[in-house]
Amino acid sequence: MQGKSNLLLLTAILLCHALVSAQPAKSFPQHVHYFAGTILPSQVPQQTMDDSVRSFYNHWKLRYIKSGVSNNQYYVWADGTGKQCVSEGQGYGMMIVALMAGHDTAAQTIFDGLYGYFKQHPSKRSPYLMAWAQTAVFKNVDGSSATDGDMDIAYSLLLANKQWGSNGSINYLQEAHKMIAAIMQQEINPVTFSVIISNAVEHDSKDYFDMRSSDFMPSHFKAFKEASKDIKWDKVIGNNYQLFASLQSRFSEDAGLVPDFILHIHKNPAPAYGMYLESKHDGHYNYNACRVPWRIAVDYLLYGDTHAKAFVGKINTWIRETTEGHPDNISAGYDLNGNDLKGRYFEALSFIAPFAVAAMVDTSNQLWLNKLWDYLLGFKLKDYDYYDNSIKLLNMIILSGNYWSPN
Repeated sequence: MQGKSNLLLLTAILLCHALVSAQPAKSFPQHVHYFAGTILPSQVPQQTMDDSVRSFYNHWKLRYIKSGVSNNQYYVWADGTGKQCVSEGQGYGMMIVALMAGHDTAAQTIFDGLYGYFKQHPSKRSPYLMAWAQTAVFKNVDGSSATDGDMDIAYSLLLANKQWGSNGSINYLQEAHKMIAAIMQQEINPVTFSVIISNAVEHDSKDYFDMRSSDFMPSHFKAFKEASKDIKWDKVIGNNYQLFASLQSRFSEDAGLVPDFILHIHKNPAPAYGMYLESKHDGHYNYNACRVPWRIAVDYLLYGDTHAKAFVGKINTWIRETTEGHPDNISAGYDLNGNDLKGRYFEALSFIAPFAVAAMVDTSNQLWLNKLWDYLLGFKLKDYDYYDNSIKLLNMIILSGNYWSPN
């Protein structure tokens, strides 16, 4: 009964706050016109796709949006990680909630609560970046940042500024500017303009010229440049596209894949060795790199960047061939030659969904995209953790034509 009472109280609070929240400028659904020649799933009506997103969001929110220590704080519960919250999940959640405003009348209240939790857990080196993880009692694990989480949080603040303006209790645009400046200062390498894994990595660290591949988010960087007017973001975009094209040609000519981690970017970039940081598959297309097709394809959907289309085009050709056009043949991990990782013959939404987003860049992928949408919808939220479910939801928003740039 206590749990039910708490849920009723939370619902009442959200309803009250919703009455005084600003009206969103870009209510869900938006039905964005992506770059010319891109595609959406074509076998289902737009209304049906929108309804699928709404339904999955409602279930995702119920499971993962939790109250923090303070009554006005919320966090994304990182089930499956051994942590209460991680900045990566907080970033996913803040983007999702900002994009779902309008459908969710309490979106601004929830977003502000997610922001409040982020501010309560700063990294040691910068108050504008988030400590990467908290324990069950909401204590920071070590106070270092995780760059991908910071980038998504900064992007979400730009979305919030576009959605609700910055004249309320939180100046979203001002806070975004602070974050973007801190990211450039502490999480972008000033020599190679590659992305540093964490702000715990400094110029004299052995991994200063290493990178997590999924931290390359070119559409985010274009929004950061527009907001900050800092032209160094052009170098970040250009240098990393060049790096990724080189990795494809040198290490994954047939499949077009990149590894979870990249080493020695300043000298001779190469895939990481096993157990470099996380697992024996750190040099493979694993649970970090699986996000790369989504992160890069979005740059083509929103901006029409031909580097993005060329990069994911190789992956699209390979994945369709290796699966023989059947989504249920997608494995949860590959080596860079495109071979399934041993023992990974199971369904992982974090691999499936980004392949669907990548397929959107070209009409030749229409049948494949249609199959992927239907396949993705067949999995139940209860069978997966926050990582798979959050990536699925973000990618469903993109796939349904409802993802937009804050510019």
